[in-house]
Amino acid sequence: QVQVVESGGGLVQPGGSLRLSCTASLNMFRLHDMGWYRQAPGEQRELVAAITPENSRTYVDFVKGRFAISRDNAKNTVYLQMNSLKPEDTDVYYCNTSPALIPWGQGTQVTVSS
Repeated sequence: QVQVVESGGGLVQPGGSLRLSCTASLNMFRLHDMGWYRQAPGEQRELVAAITPENSRTYVDFVKGRFAISRDNAKNTVYLQMNSLKPEDTDVYYCNTSPALIPWGQGTQVTVSS
């Protein structure tokens, strides 16, 4: 059973930064596109950033220039550096393959508030 564990969320003031981490017990992790998703209560989960095995990155428009996705294949880990955070970034953040093909983890709560 593949397991995904996200961490690094928390409460931060507007303009602040957080770095999310996700470790996945996924065989051949290095060969998979990986993504960070977010979900607000009652809303669909949406992809905000993705990274290919070749480190090509894509972002949804509202995080471009503020978030950066990276990966460490030796650690089966993907990161999301979140800068210039805004209250509208408040959500639970999850990681998965892109597209999402493995069981979801618990996610990590990001709250941006003064």
